[in-house]
Amino acid sequence: MATVSPPWNYTLHLPHDPRAPGIARGALRLILAAHEMPELTPTAELLAAELLANSHCHTKGPYALRVRSAEPGRLRVAVWDTDPRVPPGFSNADLALPPPDAEHGRGLPLVRACADAWGASVLRELGASKGGKLLWAECGGGAASG
Repeated sequence: MATVSPPWNYTLHLPHDPRAPGIARGALRLILAAHEMPELTPTAELLAAELLANSHCHTKGPYALRVRSAEPGRLRVAVWDTDPRVPPGFSNADLALPPPDAEHGRGLPLVRACADAWGASVLRELGASKGGKLLWAECGGGAASG
């Protein structure tokens, strides 16, 4: 008999430290194992790694990994940071890939290619969110992108 899993979410607040993205990816693997979603682990970890690396490299403040499942077999991975600017590589509909010899610029296009859906929210309220932005990507369930 199938059971219905209620929606769940986790938020891991991270300092601006080079070890933080790896710690967050480890926490993500544990969360997915605990919720019996191992089939999503490779894609979810790639999405989280790229979003976390973007926040770590392009912001100076803290950031947070948010993971949620509102429906069975579907996962949203999001990263909040203090910078309200949405990176062009994430939001532009006509995405230009970097030159082959470029050392940066492939992460967010990779997120867009691997996610079933993605988006960004600029958080203007300074309450609990402390402003900034939230970049998110979903996997599982095969939704339409963008």
